[in-house]
Amino acid sequence: MFYLAAAVSDFYIPASEMPEHKIQSSEGPLQITMRMVPKMLSPLVKEWAPEAFVISFKLETDPLILMDKSRQALEKYRHQVVVANVLESRRTSVIIVTRDSQTPLALSEEEIAQGMEIEEKIVSYLQGLHAAFIEKKF
Repeated sequence: MFYLAAAVSDFYIPASEMPEHKIQSSEGPLQITMRMVPKMLSPLVKEWAPEAFVISFKLETDPLILMDKSRQALEKYRHQVVVANVLESRRTSVIIVTRDSQTPLALSEEEIAQGMEIEEKIVSYLQGLHAAFIEKKF
């Protein structure tokens, strides 16, 4: 099983393009060009571990596009699961998306009050999917 943590960012500034010293405001407005972080999901699924159970994350700020983006990721990368979440509610609810299902997981008010974290539900649910995958029932 590969459980890919959500990316901190989809963009970065290469070290070779970083200034050595403080950027001076007296030099006027600043223009920054950022590069895209290389995508590792495709080579992982296709080349490095084609028989593995692979889980990725999809975080969006717009809940209206979340499911479409999650399904697009499953289609594009051909892995097994996307843990889909919205930035605003990422600590309390997610949707587990597979090719033929979407299962919401959420913390109740009582669970939140007890200090439970959504990751407990995510890991428990994914363990079940992984066991089914191993048995080829997924």
